[in-house]
Amino acid sequence: MKRLLTLAAVAVGSAYLAKYLKNKGAAQGSSTARETITVDVPVRTAYDQWTQFEQFPTFMDSVHEIRQLDDKRLHWKADVLGKPIEWDAEIVEQIPDQRIAWRSTTGTPNSGVVRFEPQGASRTKIVLEMTYTPTDAVETAGDVLGAVGMEARGNLKRFKDMIESRGKETGAWRGTIEGGTEGPRVTH
Repeated sequence: MKRLLTLAAVAVGSAYLAKYLKNKGAAQGSSTARETITVDVPVRTAYDQWTQFEQFPTFMDSVHEIRQLDDKRLHWKADVLGKPIEWDAEIVEQIPDQRIAWRSTTGTPNSGVVRFEPQGASRTKIVLEMTYTPTDAVETAGDVLGAVGMEARGNLKRFKDMIESRGKETGAWRGTIEGGTEGPRVTH
């Protein structure tokens, strides 16, 4: 019974805090999560595996499905703090073995970049930066509690475990997407 009361108090407190922050304007801005991990595979292997977007659910706990609609557009289905959400994202920049940047085009506003930095011939530092704007009390409470950063950290750890145990990528997309005023331009 004490656990149930404690959980209820935490839930009510989080909802109150989220409402308070939203009323104060703190939740109206964007938040950023930045996580880094080093994997024991060459930069090409890490990058090539990361381009296999439809395989993200194998290492991203809250992601259920990603459909790649074309070279630069993706449809995501995931859970955020137990709430099912969907959104579309557009890759705005993709440079082989260096970086992939994206932004949402529908759903919760989010954007980010993942960078791949060689650390010698057989190690790669992966830097993931995401910016997002909470849109309701649940997302705001999760933001206050650092849920996105914790989720990103766990996802990178699972990616590391997966790619190091496999030792090679399952596929690759080596095209380039360059951002511009008219939107992304794809070259192969």
